[in-house]
Amino acid sequence: MDIIKKLASEFKIKESQVEHTVELIDEGNTIPFIARYRKEVTGGLSDVTLRDMDERLKYLRNLQERKEEVLRLIDEQGKLTDELKTEIEKAEVLQRVEDLYKPFKQKKATRASKAKEKGLEPLSMIIYAQLKTEGSPLDDAAAFINPDKEVNTAEEALAGALDIIAETIADDPEINGKVREKTFSSGTIETEAVDPEEKTVYEMYYDRAEAICKIPNHRILAVNRGEKEKKLKVKVVMDQDKIHEIIAKDVITNPKSIFKDLLDATIDDAYKRLMAPSVEREMRNILTERAQTEAIKIFAQNTESLLMVPPVRDKNVLSIDPGYRTGCKVAVLDGTGKLKAYTTIYPTQPKNDIKGTEAVLKKLIEKYSVDVIVIGNGTASRETEEVVAEFIKKNDYQIQYTIVNEAGASVYSASKLAAEEYPELDVTTRGAMSLGRRLQDPLAELVKIDPRSIGVGQYQHDMHQKQLAGALTNVVEDCVNRVGVDLNTASPSLLSYISGINMGIAKNIVAYREENGRFSDRKQLMKVPKLGEKAFKQCAGFLRIDGGKEPLDATSVHPESYNAAKAMMEKLEIEKDSIGRGGDKTVEEKIKKAYGEKTLSKCISKMADDLGIGEMTLADIIEELKKPARDPREDAPPVIFRNDVKSFEDLKVDMELTGTVRNVVDFGAFVDIGVKNDGLVHISQMSDKYIKHPLDVVSVGDTVKVKIISIDNEKMKIGLTMKI
Repeated sequence: MDIIKKLASEFKIKESQVEHTVELIDEGNTIPFIARYRKEVTGGLSDVTLRDMDERLKYLRNLQERKEEVLRLIDEQGKLTDELKTEIEKAEVLQRVEDLYKPFKQKKATRASKAKEKGLEPLSMIIYAQLKTEGSPLDDAAAFINPDKEVNTAEEALAGALDIIAETIADDPEINGKVREKTFSSGTIETEAVDPEEKTVYEMYYDRAEAICKIPNHRILAVNRGEKEKKLKVKVVMDQDKIHEIIAKDVITNPKSIFKDLLDATIDDAYKRLMAPSVEREMRNILTERAQTEAIKIFAQNTESLLMVPPVRDKNVLSIDPGYRTGCKVAVLDGTGKLKAYTTIYPTQPKNDIKGTEAVLKKLIEKYSVDVIVIGNGTASRETEEVVAEFIKKNDYQIQYTIVNEAGASVYSASKLAAEEYPELDVTTRGAMSLGRRLQDPLAELVKIDPRSIGVGQYQHDMHQKQLAGALTNVVEDCVNRVGVDLNTASPSLLSYISGINMGIAKNIVAYREENGRFSDRKQLMKVPKLGEKAFKQCAGFLRIDGGKEPLDATSVHPESYNAAKAMMEKLEIEKDSIGRGGDKTVEEKIKKAYGEKTLSKCISKMADDLGIGEMTLADIIEELKKPARDPREDAPPVIFRNDVKSFEDLKVDMELTGTVRNVVDFGAFVDIGVKNDGLVHISQMSDKYIKHPLDVVSVGDTVKVKIISIDNEKMKIGLTMKI
């Protein structure tokens, strides 16, 4: 298999692009680095395409290795024919390789292997050849009676020979492929309750049948979980007559043969006894793999949207982690996220200390000039929100508040990492701090939490955990590198996601910073223990230094391009100081003036030649000089702040509201509309046009206008529509 050619075909790009990209990957370059700083080499492939290609490359290489291993194993048995070798070599999926290998795989003792030991294989070949049209099958079988081998009758000989044929049918790769394909296209998944009288969340699956090829991914995951929790029984059902027909087309070559009826019965035996269990496992595995793959993609997209929520900068924040018996933990943070004060208030049951709460809030707000109040959305959130909203209204403060998803906050606050960062603080205070910092810089705070615990997606704990962790880590890595980090303030957690930096090096960077003071230029990174030239090349462009010796260190321009950038600035008479002043918006005009071509692209092409760099690299430098270190999160919808509160009882059908998308799943999106329970916009209520998936319309963090179409007071469920 020519992997380069195959990847080029699949991704519809040039073979040279694939070849150069594979070389970069094999050299140990990270995807963020390749995507940002090797555009000329890859032809400008995006980070998404590069990740997909990397995954596909791994699969094809594993496939190639497995082919070579299977060929070796069959050859060692002396059974490798030219035809079989060709079939294995042209296989494009692992399943096909395994199907071809199945007849040669070493098995435990089976009915067929025992029959072969009794010398009945020649009889099976006679039967399978189907040449005889007269006489009785027992006449042929009688010749194989051998009491020494425990074959005492013709019937026993015949039964043993048919066992051999049944296994031959079950091991046939072509028959397996056809049966598998037919089962997927025509079979059903049937579910029933383990206990029909028990009330569970799986009641819609108590008596349900659904086509294998049409069952949605979220229902596959739901069924799997119900089965795991022993609430559901699940089985694959297939019309056996259809299966018999498919197999018979390959097996019955002479309908007039005296062995025809025996072979018909053997076909049914081969399917029921040997094939059906494995086909059912395969179908379940195919569906689960498909559902998990798509669910992981949704996790990844939701996580990306959450991480890219714009930070609320330079705001003094009062953060409240709600609770009942133990009270609500309060933390006050300055505009940089530094903890200024912390305490506990008791506005909820059992104390209901409203006066004491208001006195504490008033003192903290006035002393620390609080701009925003943040409230976690967990236990006692609603009650706490009501007290805060009334307090703001009563005191006529020009303060707004917002609700922050506290998913994962408790995980972080009790973690070893949190203990290392804030050893002097208790768990609950760390949690309140984390909520406030989620508002100030979501990305910097959320990287401290296992991506699986940040509250987006569906059935995350049922996923293949290694694949999920890998996919979500890739997302975090891409987001962190896209935004870049301040070398002089970033935590080890944040630094560890930068291209070329692991947690060990990240801790070394922070330790060096604490010992030697602020980094004044990127070159100092080379003095950090275990950060060598290779790591420096990968990470330097993603690390920012504001107010350092070299103005370009505050941008995403890579040090390897500094000479070109400086030559360009000199030629265009751009002052270095402009970088610190927000950039030079006239760069493109200056280029056009300098080169006099009609189009900007021609001017850039000429300048790239003059500077000895690629056009795409030059274009990136130009963008940086126009707006140095621009934060891509600026393009995302802003955070919604509130100054009043609605209760569930306030809601009415046909009420129009503005909300924030909290989670996107296969069947819709959950929207925070200002009450404790998020409302659901079903996929059918998102648009008048057909949409394939909710993510085609909304993302986590989006601000959307919705109308209430249903209210379930008993279950506290809210149905919403975006079709206003």
